[in-house]
Amino acid sequence: MTTTVTEPTGSHIRNDVPTAQHLVNGEWLGGADTARWNPARPNELAAYSPSGGTAEVDAAVTAAAAAQPAWAALPAPARGAVLITAAHLLQERGSAVAADLVREEGKTLAEARGEVTRAVDVLRFFGSLGWAATGEVLPSGLPGTSITTRREPLGVFGLITPWNFPIAIPAWKTAPALISGNTVVLKPAELTPLSATHLARALHDAGLPAGVFNVVHGKGRVVGDALARDPRVAGLSFTGSTTVGLGLQDILNARRARVQLEMGGKNAVLVLDDARNAAQVVAAGAFGLTGQACTATSRVYVTPGIRDAFVDALVEEAARYVPGDGSVDSTRMGAVVSRAQFEQNRAAVRSAVERGATLRHGEDARDPSAGLFFPATVLTDLPLDDPAVTDEIFGPVVAVLEVADYEAGLAAVNDSRYGLTAGICTDSLARSTDFAARAQAGVVKINRPTAGLDLNVPFGGVKDSSTNTFREQGRSAVDFYTWGKTVYTGV
Repeated sequence: MTTTVTEPTGSHIRNDVPTAQHLVNGEWLGGADTARWNPARPNELAAYSPSGGTAEVDAAVTAAAAAQPAWAALPAPARGAVLITAAHLLQERGSAVAADLVREEGKTLAEARGEVTRAVDVLRFFGSLGWAATGEVLPSGLPGTSITTRREPLGVFGLITPWNFPIAIPAWKTAPALISGNTVVLKPAELTPLSATHLARALHDAGLPAGVFNVVHGKGRVVGDALARDPRVAGLSFTGSTTVGLGLQDILNARRARVQLEMGGKNAVLVLDDARNAAQVVAAGAFGLTGQACTATSRVYVTPGIRDAFVDALVEEAARYVPGDGSVDSTRMGAVVSRAQFEQNRAAVRSAVERGATLRHGEDARDPSAGLFFPATVLTDLPLDDPAVTDEIFGPVVAVLEVADYEAGLAAVNDSRYGLTAGICTDSLARSTDFAARAQAGVVKINRPTAGLDLNVPFGGVKDSSTNTFREQGRSAVDFYTWGKTVYTGV
């Protein structure tokens, strides 16, 4: 029984399995034709969803375009009130939402609850911006003249979101778009249709006007491509793989539409001899969320004086991250999201060992037919250019490498095509300050796990991790969804 998406026949549709639907112009549409299985219990159905195509995208964009002028004309505090009401509804439904998230994505219940809380807080944060000033009053060099600036919505936005944070990322893309007066067509990940549906239901039940927020399920190469190419879509925000993201960027750039990409990461931590609690910091970043986060720690550079003690301590920490069914409260690390991801993790580790790596923790993964449980894995004795060090794996796998000193470690951290997050563990204020200035990453963590971000601060990377033009989250997220206007007024 597969753990990814399959095509069920109509006679095998079960009425007791929740079904996601498209939301187009305020109407729930689409029958169940795609099945999603629980990655922790491969014989248990988690959800059904419909497979949309170009017709559904066209209908959704048409509805969004028609609804946008009236939504933009609504006072911003009224738009914010809808988001805040949706946050309240999502919070009330939090237990059911978290349970569905665990079943379809595989993370632990604690992680799922935290993600639902993040989505709630995001809606509240951007809802509150409805009462915030968005422009400036500036002096003019001309007599009898005042100058003000405004932020104006662009129109319809397409949003393409991944499976690893299936309600938080849709929320943090949707909320700034809506509070700015835009309308939205969301294409959620195929593997996690229910989580996006919970967000859609909260917004719908909060009184969002028909057409302002639309959802189309389906394959990225169909739905995502149609969104990117539709001339009525003013901009597109994407989180996912670097290969897909750069392809979308080419499409959007060709028609001069706005594009925001958050893509891959190969995040590094530099551990210096004076570090304390570095193993706990690295383990939380590497094995939390089953390593399935673009900000997860996947490579560590350690100076000689602490190398052996650090590796021993990291192995002890890894042993505490025993993978299991996320619905069990005691589970520390959940299942891998899909059979394909499980096999990708296993192939990466096996090939690294074949090339000479030492497997310090993470015995060969068990039979995935009993559950996609991949062990927390620590690799050592790798060259700096080994694929396990340079290529994104997206699982609970971390490579530990020795470097001669701080400068060599900093150079190794920066020697990557990616630049999303980077960390350092040290008690030295001078070293941490220098690292913050010179690390080539959009987010720098000092004595903190690379994974985990506050919602009120900008988030994004450099190099192949991001377009590095607009940031997500915080007040700066609104910049992507608006354009600036300067107004001169004679008095």
